[in-house]
Amino acid sequence: MTALSGCSLLEDRTKRYVSAEEGKPLQLPASADETRFSQAMPIRDVEVADASKLYPSELPRPPDMTSEILDENYVIEELDGRVWLLVNDVPGRIWPAANAYMADRGLGVGFDSPQLGLLQSELLNFSKRARELAELPQDPGVDEPRVVLQMRMAPGVRRKTTEIQIRKLTVDGQPSELVPWSGIVSPTAEALELQKRLLADLGQFLQASEEDKSFSRAASGMVSDPLVKLVTEGDEATAVRMRLDYGRSWAEVSRALNDAEVPVVDLNRSEGWFYVDFRTEDERESGWFDWFSDAEEPQHTHTVSLVEQGDDVVVTAQRQDSYDGDQAAPDLLAQLFEYLY
Repeated sequence: MTALSGCSLLEDRTKRYVSAEEGKPLQLPASADETRFSQAMPIRDVEVADASKLYPSELPRPPDMTSEILDENYVIEELDGRVWLLVNDVPGRIWPAANAYMADRGLGVGFDSPQLGLLQSELLNFSKRARELAELPQDPGVDEPRVVLQMRMAPGVRRKTTEIQIRKLTVDGQPSELVPWSGIVSPTAEALELQKRLLADLGQFLQASEEDKSFSRAASGMVSDPLVKLVTEGDEATAVRMRLDYGRSWAEVSRALNDAEVPVVDLNRSEGWFYVDFRTEDERESGWFDWFSDAEEPQHTHTVSLVEQGDDVVVTAQRQDSYDGDQAAPDLLAQLFEYLY
């Protein structure tokens, strides 16, 4: 008994249709009456396709994402009167670079606490370069207020990131200790703009010194419990718990939905809900005829809710009764968590 391989006997005609040449038009006899002949199914003229685009000789090179990644390594974010520099690196690596920044800009380090993530400069009044950076008057007066800069860094909401804040403080004389970092304050518009300029300057310094980064074991101690946790029962996600204030939690969930490409149909911040379309790509496509129709409007398939519980904000999801697809509420929570943390 002889076994034959079908691959060796049958020609691969996969590419034939895209490279076939156009045939010659049908020629009628000279005696034929052309008015009695017509196309039963007329075909409109089209431009000949370039088969090489369907079957390239080599794989395309991936896009160069280096510049975009570098641009996103240092991002200034602002929310509800607060502004911070988001750095894609852990605090243990940022701490030595932040100390180097303070020294390079003539600020000095009066007091510091790696565990708290706090750096406090020396008095800025007696350094010309520090005065310029902090935008103090060029002509100092004898009785002018004494000023220091404080830098606070902490593990970011997203994994392996650091969030840095800077503020200018007025103090009574020469500080004898580290001034505690107070809670949320409402800086003036001028103070907020100064913070942004200082953070931008810090970001440029950190980016320029990326190759010289060292690691601080002491600063690694500031790593605390994650600010975002996934709550599960068995193998299913039931909630996402965020140790953040409500405004920051809302902003982070909104960003995560956008990054996860989950369309938001409607939202209400004061009531704490997002109506989202969490259908799969297959569920959103109506088939062949979808090519000839406009894009379908998003549908409300799931609701994402935010509720304050003590110092935390709890994020839950609920599937709508009208949705008969495969996506469950735990699936949505698990995907949100991946983009939140």
